[in-house]
Amino acid sequence: MILIDGDREVIKIKKLARSIGITSTIALLGVTAVNASSESPNDWPQYHRTSDAWRYSPLDQINSDNINRLKVAWIHQPGDIQMGLQATPIVVDGVAYYIGPNNNVFALEAATGKQIWHYQADLDAIVDEVFYVAASRGVTVGHGNVYIGSLDGRFIALDQKTGKEKWSTQITDQEKCYGCLFSSPPQLAGDVLFGGTTGGDQPTQGKIFAVNAITGERMWTFDILKKDDPQSWPGDSGEVGGSGAWLPGTYDEKTDTIFIGTSNAAPDFYGAEREGDNKYSASLLAIEPKTGKLKWAYQEIPHDVWDYDSAYEALSLNVNGKDVLVHLNKSGYVFVLEKDTGKVENVWPLAENINFVKGIDPKTGELIGRVDMPEGKETTICPYLLGARSWNHGAYNPDTGLWYTNAMEVCNIVVPAPQEHENVGIAGLYLGVSKLVAVPPPGKKASARLDARDPITGRLKWSVDYPLPGLGSVLTTGGNLVFNGDPYGVIHGYNAENGKEIWNFNAGSGLRGGIVSYSVNGKQYILAATGFGSHAPGFMASAFPEVGGLPGGAALVAFTLED
Repeated sequence: MILIDGDREVIKIKKLARSIGITSTIALLGVTAVNASSESPNDWPQYHRTSDAWRYSPLDQINSDNINRLKVAWIHQPGDIQMGLQATPIVVDGVAYYIGPNNNVFALEAATGKQIWHYQADLDAIVDEVFYVAASRGVTVGHGNVYIGSLDGRFIALDQKTGKEKWSTQITDQEKCYGCLFSSPPQLAGDVLFGGTTGGDQPTQGKIFAVNAITGERMWTFDILKKDDPQSWPGDSGEVGGSGAWLPGTYDEKTDTIFIGTSNAAPDFYGAEREGDNKYSASLLAIEPKTGKLKWAYQEIPHDVWDYDSAYEALSLNVNGKDVLVHLNKSGYVFVLEKDTGKVENVWPLAENINFVKGIDPKTGELIGRVDMPEGKETTICPYLLGARSWNHGAYNPDTGLWYTNAMEVCNIVVPAPQEHENVGIAGLYLGVSKLVAVPPPGKKASARLDARDPITGRLKWSVDYPLPGLGSVLTTGGNLVFNGDPYGVIHGYNAENGKEIWNFNAGSGLRGGIVSYSVNGKQYILAATGFGSHAPGFMASAFPEVGGLPGGAALVAFTLED
């Protein structure tokens, strides 16, 4: 078990272990959580930095003792602020790569912000019609290429040095498959480039696609919906069952496995259209990368009628010799699963206000006392459709043994209603509701916070209240630091052990993307993607009215220690 303890002796042992080269955590106490954090310590080479999804940088030149000397090093603006900046930058060998709105890709000198090249995707005009407009969550770098998933349904490879297009493979046809675009970057599993299409909120069939990363040649397609099981998807309900894998998966080289989560089934709130457990919606999948064959699947929310995507990151840890995955979904529950089998090890609640079930069995994962909402009647359900946390990612620090994640306490009033999927337009949503509005939890105010928790047990070490929910991804570092951004545009720096705020900077527009750290020529940098956007503010405005008036923007802001 990972130890979460305020005892200063534990911290001393952690620091001693690190000083003698045990960087992962306290092997002296029989606790292991091995990752690849020591590989390329100066870079942020992939979406979560390493395949274990820690979002942890081992760099410690910037630390809790000198963070007051942190100053702006450079700023880069993509020139388009539509939907804000939702990307996580990638930094390799002194070059920063990121994607702005409308699939604009940039390569910059990571020490100065000077632009090296810019690529503007030539997008099909259909992208102006779809619901999921403008935004992308990042790029992937490897094999001398920069890869993107495009808004018009392509995987594209750019030359890493020049930004010239090497190949483009059309994956989906949005005139036939509404919402079948790529809002997240495809990921690498060796020579395999894989990724899923956006969302579960339209009448589509969720799929995951793979191409040869060198040539762009299509390799396999994984059908998420188990349509050949009439008990799971009766009739033709699986033809329009949503369930996309819309966030980046991870690739575990040790076991040669892709781990990727899937979203809610459609229609989101009207389950009578799709009686059954609706596999493999709201699930975590383990897939063989070369063939696309399923190794195992664990469905966290069978027959989801509350819009509780399971598309979020799968945090990988080794706890006392056992490999586990820690996986939050929108329901507010965190599932701890055996990495090799998907067997439940524990389930714990991140949210404080949960009423869609009476509970979830921590040993079996079974939902206890489901609340199935009656058609045509108002039901208040907690958490709401954006979840106890939006898609923005948490961060795990092996030195403290803590997982840092944003959280919010919001509910929604839902009136389920039938909806004809044939009448859903290209920009329409297949929600199955006549009323859907975000509200505070009954008898309380809507609230938000940043938590530091034991990822295995959920035990809370510290928490910081926020007036508005944090919608950017968290960073933690070897310098005993945690960085998080808020919707106002303030980037906060905290002591990772105790949560004390020790630095902040107002970037002017809120954070929706990722914060990363890297080093160039012996100097460490913190790089934040700023610029508020996405559809989330619109959904949460009735619970947090102030969010509606916040300014947009788009800028990468880099910080380093003043000389």
